[in-house]
This record gives sequence, C-alpha cells and structure tokens, in this order.
Amino acid sequence: MSKIQKQYCFTHPGGEDIYLFTLNNRKGTKLSITNYGAIITAIKIKQPDESYTNIVLGFDKVEDYFSPTYLDGYPYFGSAIGRYANRIKNGEFSIDGNKYTVTKNKGTDHLLGGINGFDKKVWKFISLTELPHPALTLQYISPAGEEGYPGELTITLKFELTDEDECSYEYRAYCDQPTVVNLTHHSYFNLDTQKNKIDKHLVKIQSSAILEQDNNWVVTGKLLPVKDTIYDFGEFRKIDANWNFEDGYDQTFVADQNNNGLPQAEAYSVQSGICLQVFTTEPVVHFYTGKWIPVLNHGNEYGPFAGFCFETQKHPNAINIAHFPNTILRPGEIYNTKTIYRITRLVEK
Repeated sequence: MSKIQKQYCFTHPGGEDIYLFTLNNRKGTKLSITNYGAIITAIKIKQPDESYTNIVLGFDKVEDYFSPTYLDGYPYFGSAIGRYANRIKNGEFSIDGNKYTVTKNKGTDHLLGGINGFDKKVWKFISLTELPHPALTLQYISPAGEEGYPGELTITLKFELTDEDECSYEYRAYCDQPTVVNLTHHSYFNLDTQKNKIDKHLVKIQSSAILEQDNNWVVTGKLLPVKDTIYDFGEFRKIDANWNFEDGYDQTFVADQNNNGLPQAEAYSVQSGICLQVFTTEPVVHFYTGKWIPVLNHGNEYGPFAGFCFETQKHPNAINIAHFPNTILRPGEIYNTKTIYRITRLVEK
C-alpha cells in the first residue's frame, strides 16, 4: 500500500479544492490532515485485533468542520493557530513605536489569531513526499492587515510520520515588514480505545512554574511555582487527582531548562496502554482539558473534557511583556518551530 493517499473532498465556497491527505507507516499508523485549516483530523493507531483507535478528536467527514453545531461552539479541533497563539491583552501591541490593534474576539482581548485565523483558511498544497518518511507540506500567505496584523506573512507547515510512530509538525515563516508570530497546533487527545472523558489519563509535565493569568485567562508576566499545588505534574498522576472539576486545567507550563532531552509533556491511558510524549523546540506547553468542548455528534460523540491539548508555543501575550521571549519577526529572519508527538505502548506506568 502507498504511504500516502490524497482524497478530494469538496470545493470550498471561496473556490479552492479541499482535500484529505493520509500518511501511513509500516506499523499501520495513519496521520490524516486536510488543507482546510491545516487540521489534523485523525491519528489512528492500529490495534492487535486489526482495529484502529483514533487518539485525536476529529470528524471522519471534512464537511462536518463547517456544520452549524460545530461552528457555534467552535473548539478549534486539530487546527493550525496563527498568527498568534493563545491571547493578546486588549488586542494591542507595539513594534518599533508603532501601535497595532488586532481583532478583539474574546471580550476585550485577542484569541487564537482572531475571528478568521489560520484555522479557517484554505492552505495551499505544496508537496507530498515518501522519503525518508511520508510528509505533507502546506502553505498559507497571510496578507498585510489580516485581523489587524502588520505585514505579509508567508508560512509553510510540514507534517511528517515516521516508522517509529513519531508524528511531527514544523512551521517556517518569513515576512516583508516587522510583525508578531507565535504559532501552534490545537489537537485534542484522548488515548482511550473507548472514548469517555480524559480525567483518568495520567499526565506528566516537565515544568516548575506556570504563567499567572488574569480573569480572562490572559498571561500577566508573573511566574507561579507549581510545587505542592494542583499544577504539580512533575510525576505521573491522574488529571482529576487534584483538579477543580468544574474548570479542569487551562494553564501555560514553562519548560524546565536543561531537561536532558526528556519530553516536555507526557500522557498515558491505563485503559489502552497508549502513551503520548511531546518534544518541542518551544519554551512553554499550554495544558487545556477541554472544558468548553461543545456537545457534538458527527459519528463521534464529544462534550466537555472529552480531550486534552498540549499546545506548544512561546509565552502567550509575550509581545506585551518585556522579559518574555521575543515574538517579533523581522524581514530577513526565518521563524521556525517543530513539535513531535511520539506514540508508544506501555504495559503499565
């Protein structure tokens, strides 16, 4: 069987063709992506009985991402996020003394790229390659002024699947005038073969501090130690061991320095034996347990806490906080970030 399949789905109202691409490896793992929103629709793991477990929340039909019930609650299932991950305080920032205002789509703040961010764009198909591993490359050109952002930004996004069950995505971007960039991907994971809530998953995060947030979940610039708090995931523990069951988790964890190549975040399902490890070039992982997932039924039944996210990125709102990492991209520079999801099977944890 070919390592790659390309399936035409439909024509977008804007006139662009929408496709579903599937990458396959020798273990039978399948990574499926559509060029609408650069959405990962499935990561299917082959079971000993030849059945498949999809470990991400998504829909079998790409058309379902346009359904009114999905768009009404809109949880950003598996989509590319840009130009700026998470939130920007008051939707405002300055570059070289020039003040910019971007779309305020979360109260007075900017959220996940705005009303029509990269998650709702049709990405251009660039290439499919089989060697050394099956890979898909997509491109989107964000025009100057889109959602209020300065400058034109050209982004390529490469997805890859290795025979060692490593699924990765890598962004590269360049601009024609100074702008802000902080890209991530928004997959929700549920590692159980029988999909229920994710509260019994075991999680480990290599982090000694989270970023303080205000009442609208915007980062303030202050770091809060996690030791002996409900945010201490230094060792594997169940998600619901100490959580606030009404809200779950929606916090940004700062990577410990010199973690000796260890995964930044891990999750494990006792029910399935599947373990997910996250390796990233980025300095933080935002851990979100899906409180706001709407009740959906498009062949798959989903609702609050049906999946969790490990969103790798630079510090949210960093453009407004001087001591946080730089998120300004200038002409002549290349933005580059890569995240790997390594999938393994364990007997026990």
